[in-house]
Amino acid sequence: LTHVTPRTLSDKLALNAVKMVRYSFDTMTGWNGEITTSKVLQRVIFLETIAAVPGMVASIFRHFKSLRSMERDGGLINMFLEEATNERMHLLTFVTLRDPSVPFRLSVIGSQFVFGTGFGLAYLLSPKFCHRFVGYIEEEACSTYTKIIESIEEAPEGSELAEWKTQRAPKIGISYWHLGEDGTILDLMYAVRADEAEHRDVNHSVVNMQPGDINPRYDPKARIDDALHKYVRAMLTRQPKID
Repeated sequence: LTHVTPRTLSDKLALNAVKMVRYSFDTMTGWNGEITTSKVLQRVIFLETIAAVPGMVASIFRHFKSLRSMERDGGLINMFLEEATNERMHLLTFVTLRDPSVPFRLSVIGSQFVFGTGFGLAYLLSPKFCHRFVGYIEEEACSTYTKIIESIEEAPEGSELAEWKTQRAPKIGISYWHLGEDGTILDLMYAVRADEAEHRDVNHSVVNMQPGDINPRYDPKARIDDALHKYVRAMLTRQPKID
């Protein structure tokens, strides 16, 4: 797992804000104690309802900015929409394993209002700070899913966590991540962690982009070149048919 060392005052503020939120949330949910399936699902379901907010906020603000300036956004709008959708798919997959209670759902509504409003105002003031903040949030997400994966793999036989090594993942997850018919919940956790790592790298890299830069992950020329490279490589390595 990688970590971006804070260099500017904005970076340090973002990192400290994330650490404060992480510490408070861990304390309130008892995350530092024994890890159980109930704790895992409660944590990931709540966090994914919040994690899908930054990408949507970023894409909306960038969309309106593109309309005002009548200029292209360099592929960032689509990237952040995809990020928001990906986080939402995490949520929709996990809720098939546990149906949240009414108080839980009410807490989600309140949290979304507070975080969505605060993040939106912060994005108006400093998009770079917000993306660095999200980058550090995703670092913590990678750490969380790593802890979950290790807990599952090291769980004693017969425990609920150990069952996730072989329990089939929800159909929506198998379809979305192409886990295969035998994909397990453990496989699902690995896939989700990979997503969070990509979001981490994306948000940290956006901080360093300058006005007019093209998002390398959505650069049309780079995508075409990559597709052609894969096609040529496949043609050269294709085995001849034997009659």
